Amino acid sequence: MTGPPPARRVTITDVAARAGVSRGAVSLAYNNRPGLSDATRTRIMAAVAELGWSPNRTPSKLSGSATGAADTVGLVIARSARQLQLEPFYVEFISGAESVLEEHGCSLLLHLVRDTAREIAVHRQWWRSRRIAGSILVDIQHDDPRIAALRAIGLPAVAVGHPSLTGGYTSVWTDDETAVREVVRHLAALGHRRIARVGGHPAFGHTGIRTAALNQAVADLGLEPAHNVTTDFSGEQGARATRRLLASARRPTAIVYDNDIMAVAGLAVAAELGLNVPEDVSLIAWDDSQLCRLTHPDLSAMSHDVFAFGADVTRRLFDVVHRRNPSSEPVALPVLVPRGSSAPPRGVGVGSEVRA
Repeated sequence: MTGPPPARRVTITDVAARAGVSRGAVSLAYNNRPGLSDATRTRIMAAVAELGWSPNRTPSKLSGSATGAADTVGLVIARSARQLQLEPFYVEFISGAESVLEEHGCSLLLHLVRDTAREIAVHRQWWRSRRIAGSILVDIQHDDPRIAALRAIGLPAVAVGHPSLTGGYTSVWTDDETAVREVVRHLAALGHRRIARVGGHPAFGHTGIRTAALNQAVADLGLEPAHNVTTDFSGEQGARATRRLLASARRPTAIVYDNDIMAVAGLAVAAELGLNVPEDVSLIAWDDSQLCRLTHPDLSAMSHDVFAFGADVTRRLFDVVHRRNPSSEPVALPVLVPRGSSAPPRGVGVGSEVRA
């Protein structure tokens, strides 16, 4: 999938030419300094607004950069600070990104926002003021409005998501479809026939990919239709979804969670309801953080090196900034690590079937 070529960044020279003045006059008008007539100042500021220009506020020192931008990479995440600090995935991902930036003597500019519209606005402001050399885009959505908006201003970026979602941006992703199939095969081999999933936000592309893969996998193996519940990835919503599933008439014998925070919350709910894990219900987390090994029983999980993932994404961004045209490709497949929370349902031997 390809898109239109990135737009050239607007410069002070462009504004000066549009207003018919010198670059010095543009600087005087933009900084509200004396020395210009009101008519000239008005004409210059009209050109600034029309072209969407803002000055570079940081030194242009990215080593070898073709853009002349700052030694800074941008990352905007639509999460609250409280929620982000509880997510081991982003802690590891950002640490991996920082490891590469440190090698290059560069920095990460992190900003948390409430929604996608605000994220677009932040990226635009950073890029037009040359605060960043490029950005890492995360939580890619179906028909993501960021893709067209940020390509239009020429922002160099790497998108963390399947290339079918990223509109021609270089992308790095995990093979979620194959990983989901591995989980389902594992649970079916243990004898589980009724599998549920507590997933992430339905707008996110990887949520849709995992949902479709789960539904297809249970159908291919002749299991009962899967019950998918969507959440905001928080422990609170993970607990609420687990309580609803375990209180239902068709209670699942296994639940797969889209992150470790929700899996830990689900484990607490099972104990609250008097259910034993894994005898009454097996639980599997998507991310294998330290949390999964501190619970009792410790949680089965899909394990992949999130630190290395963040580092790889950042290296790709350097390739983009230096115009080395990197290709999009998946990273290593998440591998299932069975632990104490994943076992055959009560009274069922490995390889046998669970009857409703």
